[in-house]
Amino acid sequence: MIIPIASDHAGYEAKSIVKKILDERDITTVDYGTNSKDSVDYPDFASLVAQAVNNGDHKLGILICGTGQGMCMTANKFPRVRAALAWNEDIARLSREHNKANILCLPGQFMNEEQLKSIIHTWLESEFEGGRHQRRIEKIETSKEDN
Repeated sequence: MIIPIASDHAGYEAKSIVKKILDERDITTVDYGTNSKDSVDYPDFASLVAQAVNNGDHKLGILICGTGQGMCMTANKFPRVRAALAWNEDIARLSREHNKANILCLPGQFMNEEQLKSIIHTWLESEFEGGRHQRRIEKIETSKEDN
């Protein structure tokens, strides 16, 4: 599996940890930046990963900024992206099972390595349940296409 990943300056340190966690799972990352703690604009980096997932180049992606919010808001502008901000295992699991999230957004300034590892493992191991949730996913996709 290959997962594109990006962060802004506030998520840069957490991104380094996440890349290590993914490497330990034999998951290859494509790093879309940023590559330092120098101030950057998060939409520039979120858009790169979101576009790769939106186009079908990659099935899943991960975005990290200080709170995770800015990355999530930007990614969700793309019609085939369902980005979810997760700060614990339950949110990560439910974002995949119920919402078929294809981009995980993380609040890098508020998580330690153990929390990141737990959330990432849970998110990757969870699968979409379908059923009643499929109808809701279709409504999300339809509403994005209309705008």
